[in-house]
Amino acid sequence: MTLPIVPAPAHATELTDHVELGGDGLSVVACPRELFVTAQRFVDDVKLETGLALSLATAAPGAPAITVALAGDGLDAVAPAGGVRADGKSGTDGDERHGISITTDGLRVWGTTVEGVHRGLTSLRQLIAAGAHDGVATLPTAEIVDGPRFGWRGLSLDVVRTFHGPETVRRVIDMCSLHKLNVLHLHLSDDQGWRIEVPSRPELTAIGGAGAMGDRRGGFYSLAELAGLVEYAAARFVTLVPEIDMPGHTGAIFRAYPELAPMDSAFGEVAPGLAIGTLDPQRAETWTFVEDVLDAVVPQFPQSAYVHVGGDEAFGMADEAHAAFVERAIGLVRARARLAVGWQEVARAAIGPNDIAQYWIDSRETGDMMDNEALQAMIPAEMLPLIAETMAKAEHDLPRALEAGVRLLISPISRLYFDQPHAEASADPAQEEMRARVGLPVYPAMSLRHGVEWDPVDDTPGVDSDDQIAGVEAAIWCETIANRDELEFMLLPRLGGAAEKGWVRRGATDWSDYAGRLAAQTALWDARGWNWFASAAVPWAAKAV
Repeated sequence: MTLPIVPAPAHATELTDHVELGGDGLSVVACPRELFVTAQRFVDDVKLETGLALSLATAAPGAPAITVALAGDGLDAVAPAGGVRADGKSGTDGDERHGISITTDGLRVWGTTVEGVHRGLTSLRQLIAAGAHDGVATLPTAEIVDGPRFGWRGLSLDVVRTFHGPETVRRVIDMCSLHKLNVLHLHLSDDQGWRIEVPSRPELTAIGGAGAMGDRRGGFYSLAELAGLVEYAAARFVTLVPEIDMPGHTGAIFRAYPELAPMDSAFGEVAPGLAIGTLDPQRAETWTFVEDVLDAVVPQFPQSAYVHVGGDEAFGMADEAHAAFVERAIGLVRARARLAVGWQEVARAAIGPNDIAQYWIDSRETGDMMDNEALQAMIPAEMLPLIAETMAKAEHDLPRALEAGVRLLISPISRLYFDQPHAEASADPAQEEMRARVGLPVYPAMSLRHGVEWDPVDDTPGVDSDDQIAGVEAAIWCETIANRDELEFMLLPRLGGAAEKGWVRRGATDWSDYAGRLAAQTALWDARGWNWFASAAVPWAAKAV
């Protein structure tokens, strides 16, 4: 059987013996001292997830131990990651490659960086949890050398349609780290709400922050709460990237500061979750506002080299005005020593090789999307032509971006939008009511298999090389997701598929191999108290029903 690790390691040789971990006195030996914090977190995680009590030591005991070290032996068997990293690191500083040796004489995990060691310990956590029973974990002897395909492997989390408080975000960070995802992109503003403090613009949170989808509770992250989340994520080698969506999706801004709203038409919500009205690039007060926001937001995300400027779905905005806005907004980001990422529509402006365009609209599928009866039922008839016009332009976005040397962040709706309904029935009949209710009906239901049997290069129009790709990022939108249980139900086990696409080298994932590795993860998820969808297509080892 393939080693039960998600995402799959680049090189793994399973040997013929087994090792038992358990009982008293098993030590984790960390050297040098800069590995202590990461090693202690591993000890704590294993205790939480399996009950096994490991201890951190400064020197090797007489008995076999788990040794963690900074070393590079054998790691050249895996090519360095391509793409970019959200924290801006490159080369040696951003090396996540690592090795794991499991023998009857002891276990060893190593990498050239603390982050690389953390990734190796994450795989070891999965192996221990999969083999744990009655206070003992049985592991196969094995040799592993591993590293990621892309430097940006992320999840975009919508905290606007539903405000997910700090504790829920910490749980999502833990899920990302477990799956070796290293970016959590926070969608912090939209028509329904505003989620981040801007001290010079208090009405953004006092008024804009009060809203959410429908009658759901609003909220925002205080400066202290956000600082805590940034620190929590960084300790788990996850970079938080902020998104301030503009010039569209700005309803919360206009409620807070009506003087910024369009002057020639009334702003308004035309359907649940869909509003019209955009920021005007010709007005000085627009840019005073944008600068105030960037001056407040950028320092709150010190690990992120990027700011996401949105740029999507500026319904009814003239192409020239949209391009002028995007270009000036990106210029303001650069002036603050940050790089810019935006949804793929930013390619309709003059952007350059240091910018990233996030691909989400597959122009081959927009016709079916517009013909969808659920969409037509949700959207007023007079709004449909505006949406159709915006979608029709999508076929030119990727060619324009690639011609300009812009790298793509791969997030296609059909593969990586986790607000799509689950296609398969659940092995747990109690989940069927939630499966029928949660998920945006304008999308076709998506199977877990569909989420892994594809390749970011082969499936992206115009792309023929990893060099054209910044990374891979899933997205979870919360129009139909009202609480933590529903959020986790849509994230798990789909996050594993996103992890495979960002980590594993080129080619479609073999479903039967992946399903077996995925099935072994449940004990760890259950120990964490995470809610997960028990797809009947996966041979789960255990599921409490």
